[in-house]
Amino acid sequence: MSSSSTAPTVLDRFRLEDNVVVITGASSGLGVAFAQACAEAGADLVLAARRTDRLKTTAALVEKSGRRALIVPADVSEPEDAQRIADAAVAEFGRVDVLINNAGIATAVPASRETPEQFRRVIDVNLNGAYWVAQACGRVMPRGSSILNISSVAGLISGQLPQAAYAASKAGLMGMTRDLAVQWTGRKGIRVNALVPGYFPTEMGEQYPEGYLDSHLPMLPAGRAGDLAELAACAVFLSSPAAGYITGATLVVDGGLTII
Repeated sequence: MSSSSTAPTVLDRFRLEDNVVVITGASSGLGVAFAQACAEAGADLVLAARRTDRLKTTAALVEKSGRRALIVPADVSEPEDAQRIADAAVAEFGRVDVLINNAGIATAVPASRETPEQFRRVIDVNLNGAYWVAQACGRVMPRGSSILNISSVAGLISGQLPQAAYAASKAGLMGMTRDLAVQWTGRKGIRVNALVPGYFPTEMGEQYPEGYLDSHLPMLPAGRAGDLAELAACAVFLSSPAAGYITGATLVVDGGLTII
């Protein structure tokens, strides 16, 4: 048989067939969309979050797509929990092929009133937590694996909200992505990229002040909020062999928000 007849097709390269994908923050919002999309692309899922009851709902969506789901209750801000996620994945599936660092929290507190505890908590979950899970999974990931850090346009531009901690954590994720890509892509064969969402309908978005989105969305070139399926498709792409030559990149998915 010729080599051309056995080469993967373009569509094959977008598959995650039989990959093991770890998703943090998998109990709601973006995490649920990522889990469902990865399952549809052929992956088995390790679902981590603090809210176990909601993880069961995500797991049901994965299993409805014919794939396996492992639930791991965890607070990623605790290094021990981060390690437990990786250990559980290896115990159940034997490896980790993809990590989607999605766990995150947000606050909107004026800088003059934000307490050290409030600021530290956001950094501990959004930035430190992503690092702890990347460390733990990076130790067991084979060559050809992928890490995707979920950042935010808040790390690039001001949303005119008092979000110093959140903005700092998301900008930090982009810097961490570039450094890990340099450290791990050549030496360990692990690609590391960042996905930067704009406005999407999530539980976190419900915290915006009344009327905030209604006043901002008409200014976007796209003129609307994003659909979760659009963002999830980008996550599958960056995690898949289709993005095999992409590392250290930041993909902005924001309907044009950052260009106006």
